[in-house]
Amino acid sequence: MTGPYVFGRHQPASHTIIHVSDPHFLAGGALLGGRYEVERTFARTLDAIRSVDPAPAAIVMTGDLADLGEPDAYRRLRDAVEPVAADLGAPIVWVAGNHDERPALRSTLLDAPATEEPVTGVWDLDGLRLIAIDSSVPGWHHGEIDDEQLAWLADLLRTPAPHGTLLAMHHPPLPSHLPLFDILELRRQDALAEVVRGTDVRGILAGHLHYSSTGLFAGIPVSVASATCYTMNVARPAPDVNGMDAAQAFNLVHVHPDTITHTVVPVTDAPTGDYFSESWLEEMAALSPEERLEAFSRKPTR
Repeated sequence: MTGPYVFGRHQPASHTIIHVSDPHFLAGGALLGGRYEVERTFARTLDAIRSVDPAPAAIVMTGDLADLGEPDAYRRLRDAVEPVAADLGAPIVWVAGNHDERPALRSTLLDAPATEEPVTGVWDLDGLRLIAIDSSVPGWHHGEIDDEQLAWLADLLRTPAPHGTLLAMHHPPLPSHLPLFDILELRRQDALAEVVRGTDVRGILAGHLHYSSTGLFAGIPVSVASATCYTMNVARPAPDVNGMDAAQAFNLVHVHPDTITHTVVPVTDAPTGDYFSESWLEEMAALSPEERLEAFSRKPTR
């Protein structure tokens, strides 16, 4: 689009972030659980990401990048994402999840030493600060952020960023309505709350649940992106909830001066109508606000 177009009270977003979670790649392109074609669905996800307009400021991958932490799985994921990120001119933020193995992730995706050190980082996206923290616990599936990371985060947040800060992590600091997920929840949430409360953190991006969810933590909005591998059929009663090969999605994060929105983008091949177009937007832009209301808001008389 040639925009940005401003037809309402809000100014255009200063930043657009792609938020993707839980691809669960396997070595050799194997099916996840012998059933889910995770690379095929992820390829469709990348096709959708290529069409995002305006181009994103970053692609954030919030964990469970590989299902078994295999080096070849990380190589395959990197080979899939890097060309898209390069075409869009966007950095990739790799976040560790409970299925990831830090040494293989660090060496294969980050070209860093293959150690058990947490996978963390800070990005300055034209004034928007993005901080990745590592909630994975080696050898376990629940989440926790250690004291060293908390001290590091507190030190960073003492200086506000021009457009504020987004945190990216795997385990969301939210309750789940599915009891089984609470076994694998983020522990020591009170300690994290003490660090982020009252700072310039404007949002927390997370994954882990395999379904989209939102909530508040220490007064900060939390957005959980659904998985690209498989999702949870949350319409079923809690003891009966299981994975399904449907409803895969990623999120679009739009950062405005006064708010941040999180939009779920389904990964689907459904046909799309063509009523709204670039020429239609140009026609609306040429009208006065009153003329636009008359042309688009007024209901036809019966």
